[in-house]
Amino acid sequence: MSAINGSRFQSEVFLLTGILGQEHNYLWISIPFCLIYAISIVGNSFIVFIIKTNPSLHEPMYILLSMLAVTDLGLSITTMLTTLRIFLLNSREITHDACFAQLYFILTLICIESSVLLLMGFDRLIAIRDPLRYASILTPERLAKMSFVCVLRGVVLKLPLPIFLKQYQYCREIIPTRSYCTNGEVMKLACSDITVNSIYGLLIALLTEGLDSLLILLSYVMILKTVLNITSRTECLRALNTCVSHLCVVLSFYTPYLSVTLMNRLGKSFSPLVQILLGYICVMFPPLLNPIVYSVKSKHLRARIVSMFVR
Repeated sequence: MSAINGSRFQSEVFLLTGILGQEHNYLWISIPFCLIYAISIVGNSFIVFIIKTNPSLHEPMYILLSMLAVTDLGLSITTMLTTLRIFLLNSREITHDACFAQLYFILTLICIESSVLLLMGFDRLIAIRDPLRYASILTPERLAKMSFVCVLRGVVLKLPLPIFLKQYQYCREIIPTRSYCTNGEVMKLACSDITVNSIYGLLIALLTEGLDSLLILLSYVMILKTVLNITSRTECLRALNTCVSHLCVVLSFYTPYLSVTLMNRLGKSFSPLVQILLGYICVMFPPLLNPIVYSVKSKHLRARIVSMFVR
Protein backbone atom coordinates (compact mmCIF):
# COMPACT_ATOMS: atom_id res chain seq x y z
CA MET A 1 0.00 0.00 0.00
CA SER A 2 2.77 2.44 0.82
CA ALA A 3 6.52 2.55 0.69
CA ILE A 4 8.17 4.11 3.75
CA ASN A 5 11.26 6.28 3.28
CA GLY A 6 12.29 7.88 6.55
CA SER A 7 9.43 10.11 7.65
CA ARG A 8 7.87 10.06 4.17
CA PHE A 9 5.51 7.65 2.51
CA GLN A 10 4.05 7.34 -0.96
CA SER A 11 0.46 6.15 -0.83
CA GLU A 12 -1.26 4.83 -3.92
CA VAL A 13 -4.52 6.65 -3.13
CA PHE A 14 -5.85 9.94 -1.83
CA LEU A 15 -8.77 10.12 0.60
CA LEU A 16 -11.51 12.62 -0.24
CA THR A 17 -13.35 13.95 2.80
CA GLY A 18 -16.54 15.58 1.49
CA ILE A 19 -17.72 17.87 4.31
CA LEU A 20 -15.77 17.44 7.53
CA GLY A 21 -17.85 16.89 10.65
CA GLN A 22 -21.03 16.08 8.72
CA GLU A 23 -20.41 12.40 8.02
CA HIS A 24 -23.56 11.37 9.90
CA ASN A 25 -25.66 13.61 7.60
CA TYR A 26 -24.21 12.43 4.29
CA LEU A 27 -27.40 10.66 3.22
CA TRP A 28 -29.46 13.82 3.72
CA ILE A 29 -26.79 15.97 2.09
CA SER A 30 -26.82 13.68 -0.94
CA ILE A 31 -30.47 14.58 -1.72
CA PRO A 32 -29.89 18.23 -2.77
CA PHE A 33 -26.66 17.20 -4.50
CA CYS A 34 -28.53 14.58 -6.56
CA LEU A 35 -31.21 17.13 -7.45
CA ILE A 36 -28.66 19.74 -8.50
CA TYR A 37 -26.77 17.28 -10.69
CA ALA A 38 -30.00 15.91 -12.21
CA ILE A 39 -31.29 19.40 -13.08
CA SER A 40 -27.89 20.46 -14.44
CA ILE A 41 -27.47 17.41 -16.68
CA VAL A 42 -31.07 17.35 -17.94
CA GLY A 43 -31.22 21.13 -18.42
CA ASN A 44 -27.96 21.43 -20.35
CA SER A 45 -28.69 18.33 -22.42
CA PHE A 46 -32.08 19.79 -23.31
CA ILE A 47 -30.50 23.10 -24.34
CA VAL A 48 -28.07 21.29 -26.67
CA PHE A 49 -30.88 19.17 -28.13
CA ILE A 50 -33.18 22.15 -28.77
CA ILE A 51 -30.45 24.18 -30.49
CA LYS A 52 -29.21 21.22 -32.56
CA THR A 53 -32.67 20.24 -33.83
CA ASN A 54 -33.89 23.78 -34.67
CA PRO A 55 -32.16 25.32 -37.72
CA SER A 56 -33.62 28.73 -36.82
CA LEU A 57 -31.38 28.70 -33.72
CA HIS A 58 -28.18 28.04 -35.67
CA GLU A 59 -26.94 31.57 -35.00
CA PRO A 60 -23.68 32.61 -33.27
CA MET A 61 -25.37 33.41 -29.93
CA TYR A 62 -27.11 30.03 -29.71
CA ILE A 63 -24.13 28.09 -31.04
CA LEU A 64 -22.03 29.60 -28.25
CA LEU A 65 -24.80 28.79 -25.79
CA SER A 66 -24.70 25.14 -26.89
CA MET A 67 -20.91 25.15 -26.34
CA LEU A 68 -21.48 26.55 -22.86
CA ALA A 69 -24.05 23.82 -22.16
CA VAL A 70 -21.67 21.06 -23.34
CA THR A 71 -18.92 22.48 -21.11
CA ASP A 72 -21.30 22.58 -18.14
CA LEU A 73 -22.31 18.97 -18.84
CA GLY A 74 -18.67 17.91 -18.73
CA LEU A 75 -18.06 19.82 -15.50
CA SER A 76 -21.11 18.28 -13.81
CA ILE A 77 -20.23 14.73 -14.83
CA THR A 78 -16.56 15.14 -13.84
CA THR A 79 -17.34 16.21 -10.26
CA MET A 80 -20.49 14.09 -9.85
CA LEU A 81 -18.63 10.77 -10.04
CA THR A 82 -16.70 11.25 -6.79
CA THR A 83 -19.13 13.58 -5.00
CA LEU A 84 -22.12 11.23 -5.07
CA ARG A 85 -19.91 8.23 -4.39
CA ILE A 86 -18.82 9.84 -1.12
CA PHE A 87 -22.24 11.03 0.02
CA LEU A 88 -24.17 7.92 -1.05
CA LEU A 89 -21.63 5.13 -0.53
CA ASN A 90 -19.08 6.78 1.80
CA SER A 91 -16.38 5.60 -0.63
CA ARG A 92 -13.53 8.07 -0.18
CA GLU A 93 -10.55 6.53 -1.97
CA ILE A 94 -9.33 7.77 -5.34
CA THR A 95 -6.13 6.69 -7.06
CA HIS A 96 -3.47 9.26 -7.89
CA ASP A 97 -3.94 8.94 -11.64
CA ALA A 98 -7.72 9.26 -11.35
CA CYS A 99 -7.30 12.30 -9.11
CA PHE A 100 -4.86 13.98 -11.50
CA ALA A 101 -7.17 13.24 -14.44
CA GLN A 102 -10.17 14.68 -12.60
CA LEU A 103 -8.46 17.91 -11.61
CA TYR A 104 -7.14 18.31 -15.17
CA PHE A 105 -10.61 17.99 -16.65
CA ILE A 106 -12.02 20.43 -14.07
CA LEU A 107 -9.29 23.01 -14.78
CA THR A 108 -9.64 22.59 -18.54
CA LEU A 109 -13.44 22.82 -18.54
CA ILE A 110 -13.37 25.93 -16.32
CA CYS A 111 -10.87 27.52 -18.72
CA ILE A 112 -13.02 26.62 -21.74
CA GLU A 113 -16.15 27.99 -20.05
CA SER A 114 -14.33 31.24 -19.33
CA SER A 115 -13.33 31.44 -23.01
CA VAL A 116 -16.89 30.77 -24.18
CA LEU A 117 -18.20 33.52 -21.90
CA LEU A 118 -15.64 35.87 -23.46
CA LEU A 119 -16.83 34.94 -26.96
CA MET A 120 -20.43 35.48 -25.88
CA GLY A 121 -19.46 38.93 -24.59
CA PHE A 122 -17.80 39.67 -27.95
CA ASP A 123 -20.98 38.46 -29.68
CA ARG A 124 -23.13 40.88 -27.68
CA LEU A 125 -20.68 43.73 -28.32
CA ILE A 126 -20.82 43.26 -32.11
CA ALA A 127 -24.60 42.83 -32.07
CA ILE A 128 -25.07 46.18 -30.29
CA ARG A 129 -22.23 48.29 -31.72
CA ASP A 130 -22.34 47.13 -35.34
CA PRO A 131 -25.55 45.17 -35.98
CA LEU A 132 -25.45 45.65 -39.77
CA ARG A 133 -22.10 43.83 -40.01
CA TYR A 134 -22.93 41.22 -37.36
CA ALA A 135 -23.45 38.36 -39.83
CA SER A 136 -20.35 39.23 -41.85
CA ILE A 137 -18.09 39.45 -38.78
CA LEU A 138 -19.29 36.36 -36.90
CA THR A 139 -19.39 33.95 -39.82
CA PRO A 140 -19.68 30.20 -39.06
CA GLU A 141 -16.09 29.63 -40.21
CA ARG A 142 -14.69 32.41 -38.03
CA LEU A 143 -16.77 31.27 -35.06
CA ALA A 144 -15.53 27.69 -35.49
CA LYS A 145 -11.90 28.86 -35.54
CA MET A 146 -12.33 30.99 -32.41
CA SER A 147 -14.07 28.11 -30.63
CA PHE A 148 -11.27 25.72 -31.57
CA VAL A 149 -8.65 28.13 -30.23
CA CYS A 150 -10.58 28.43 -26.94
CA VAL A 151 -10.71 24.66 -26.49
CA LEU A 152 -7.06 24.23 -27.50
CA ARG A 153 -5.99 26.95 -25.06
CA GLY A 154 -7.57 25.15 -22.12
CA VAL A 155 -6.33 21.70 -23.15
CA VAL A 156 -2.71 22.80 -23.67
CA LEU A 157 -2.16 25.40 -20.96
CA LYS A 158 -3.64 23.29 -18.13
CA LEU A 159 -1.83 20.07 -19.12
CA PRO A 160 1.48 20.78 -17.26
CA LEU A 161 -0.31 21.05 -13.88
CA PRO A 162 -1.20 17.33 -13.46
CA ILE A 163 2.17 16.42 -14.98
CA PHE A 164 3.93 18.41 -12.26
CA LEU A 165 1.77 16.81 -9.57
CA LYS A 166 2.55 13.33 -10.81
CA GLN A 167 6.28 13.89 -10.22
CA TYR A 168 5.88 14.81 -6.53
CA GLN A 169 6.24 12.67 -3.42
CA TYR A 170 3.29 12.92 -1.03
CA CYS A 171 3.58 12.95 2.76
CA ARG A 172 -0.18 13.10 3.35
CA GLU A 173 -3.10 11.41 1.65
CA ILE A 174 -6.22 13.18 2.96
CA ILE A 175 -7.70 15.99 0.82
CA PRO A 176 -9.42 17.90 3.62
CA THR A 177 -12.02 20.20 2.04
CA ARG A 178 -13.36 18.59 -1.13
CA SER A 179 -15.17 15.59 -2.57
CA TYR A 180 -13.25 16.08 -5.81
CA CYS A 181 -9.61 16.80 -6.62
CA THR A 182 -8.31 20.33 -7.16
CA ASN A 183 -4.81 21.47 -8.01
CA GLY A 184 -4.47 23.64 -4.91
CA GLU A 185 -5.59 20.95 -2.46
CA VAL A 186 -3.48 18.14 -3.95
CA MET A 187 -0.45 20.41 -4.17
CA LYS A 188 -0.58 21.01 -0.40
CA LEU A 189 -0.19 17.26 0.27
CA ALA A 190 3.21 17.06 -1.41
CA CYS A 191 6.47 16.93 0.51
CA SER A 192 8.38 17.96 -2.61
CA ASP A 193 9.13 21.53 -3.67
CA ILE A 194 5.89 22.82 -5.27
CA THR A 195 7.20 26.26 -6.28
CA VAL A 196 7.07 25.58 -10.02
CA ASN A 197 3.51 24.24 -9.88
CA SER A 198 2.35 27.12 -7.68
CA ILE A 199 3.87 29.84 -9.87
CA TYR A 200 2.75 28.22 -13.12
CA GLY A 201 -0.79 27.66 -11.84
CA LEU A 202 -1.14 31.28 -10.71
CA LEU A 203 0.37 32.62 -13.95
CA ILE A 204 -1.91 30.52 -16.16
CA ALA A 205 -4.98 31.45 -14.09
CA LEU A 206 -4.14 35.14 -14.58
CA LEU A 207 -3.56 34.69 -18.33
CA THR A 208 -6.77 32.72 -18.88
CA GLU A 209 -9.64 33.32 -16.46
CA GLY A 210 -8.14 36.57 -15.16
CA LEU A 211 -7.57 38.03 -18.64
CA ASP A 212 -10.97 36.79 -19.84
CA SER A 213 -12.76 38.53 -16.97
CA LEU A 214 -10.98 41.82 -17.74
CA LEU A 215 -11.85 41.58 -21.45
CA ILE A 216 -15.49 40.82 -20.60
CA LEU A 217 -15.52 43.88 -18.32
CA LEU A 218 -14.04 45.96 -21.15
CA SER A 219 -16.68 44.70 -23.58
CA TYR A 220 -19.45 45.75 -21.19
CA VAL A 221 -17.89 49.19 -20.78
CA MET A 222 -17.99 49.56 -24.58
CA ILE A 223 -21.57 48.19 -24.71
CA LEU A 224 -22.69 50.64 -22.01
CA LYS A 225 -21.02 53.51 -23.84
CA THR A 226 -22.84 52.57 -27.04
CA VAL A 227 -26.20 52.09 -25.34
CA LEU A 228 -26.02 55.46 -23.56
CA ASN A 229 -25.69 57.15 -26.95
CA ILE A 230 -29.03 55.73 -28.08
CA THR A 231 -31.62 58.49 -27.91
CA SER A 232 -34.67 56.23 -27.70
CA ARG A 233 -35.25 54.95 -24.18
CA THR A 234 -37.13 51.91 -25.53
CA GLU A 235 -34.28 50.93 -27.85
CA CYS A 236 -31.78 51.50 -25.04
CA LEU A 237 -33.62 49.13 -22.70
CA ARG A 238 -34.08 46.59 -25.47
CA ALA A 239 -30.34 46.58 -26.19
CA LEU A 240 -29.49 46.17 -22.50
CA ASN A 241 -32.06 43.39 -22.15
CA THR A 242 -30.15 41.27 -24.68
CA CYS A 243 -27.17 41.29 -22.30
CA VAL A 244 -28.99 40.38 -19.08
CA SER A 245 -28.69 36.60 -19.53
CA HIS A 246 -24.99 36.75 -20.33
CA LEU A 247 -24.31 39.12 -17.44
CA CYS A 248 -26.07 36.80 -14.97
CA VAL A 249 -24.07 33.83 -16.22
CA VAL A 250 -20.80 35.78 -16.03
CA LEU A 251 -21.49 36.81 -12.42
CA SER A 252 -22.50 33.26 -11.41
CA PHE A 253 -19.25 31.92 -12.87
CA TYR A 254 -16.62 34.49 -11.88
CA THR A 255 -17.90 35.48 -8.42
CA PRO A 256 -17.42 32.06 -6.75
CA TYR A 257 -14.33 31.29 -8.88
CA LEU A 258 -12.51 34.46 -7.87
CA SER A 259 -13.63 33.97 -4.25
CA VAL A 260 -12.20 30.43 -4.17
CA THR A 261 -8.96 31.65 -5.76
CA LEU A 262 -8.65 34.38 -3.12
CA MET A 263 -9.33 31.92 -0.30
CA ASN A 264 -6.67 29.54 -1.59
CA ARG A 265 -4.16 32.36 -1.18
CA LEU A 266 -5.55 33.59 2.16
CA GLY A 267 -7.01 30.32 3.42
CA LYS A 268 -6.18 30.86 7.10
CA SER A 269 -8.37 33.97 7.20
CA PHE A 270 -11.57 32.07 6.33
CA SER A 271 -13.43 29.27 8.04
CA PRO A 272 -13.10 25.78 6.44
CA LEU A 273 -16.88 25.50 6.02
CA VAL A 274 -17.01 28.68 3.92
CA GLN A 275 -14.19 27.37 1.74
CA ILE A 276 -15.99 24.04 1.30
CA LEU A 277 -19.31 25.64 0.35
CA LEU A 278 -17.71 28.07 -2.10
CA GLY A 279 -15.78 25.19 -3.65
CA TYR A 280 -19.03 23.33 -4.34
CA ILE A 281 -20.77 26.48 -5.59
CA CYS A 282 -17.89 27.14 -7.99
CA VAL A 283 -18.38 23.85 -9.89
CA MET A 284 -22.09 23.17 -9.31
CA PHE A 285 -23.84 26.54 -9.44
CA PRO A 286 -22.99 27.67 -13.03
CA PRO A 287 -24.13 24.39 -14.69
CA LEU A 288 -27.36 24.59 -12.67
CA LEU A 289 -28.09 28.25 -13.33
CA ASN A 290 -27.05 28.68 -16.98
CA PRO A 291 -29.82 26.65 -18.67
CA ILE A 292 -32.45 28.17 -16.35
CA VAL A 293 -31.35 31.76 -17.07
CA TYR A 294 -31.24 31.33 -20.84
CA SER A 295 -34.48 29.36 -20.98
CA VAL A 296 -36.25 32.16 -19.12
CA LYS A 297 -34.61 35.20 -20.75
CA SER A 298 -34.18 34.07 -24.37
CA LYS A 299 -37.47 34.61 -26.18
CA HIS A 300 -36.64 32.41 -29.19
CA LEU A 301 -35.26 29.57 -27.09
CA ARG A 302 -38.22 29.74 -24.72
CA ALA A 303 -40.63 29.63 -27.65
CA ARG A 304 -38.98 26.48 -29.02
CA ILE A 305 -39.11 24.79 -25.62
CA VAL A 306 -42.77 25.68 -25.11
CA SER A 307 -43.75 24.57 -28.63
CA MET A 308 -41.95 21.26 -28.09
CA PHE A 309 -43.87 20.53 -24.89
CA VAL A 310 -47.17 21.69 -26.37
CA ARG A 311 -46.69 19.47 -29.40
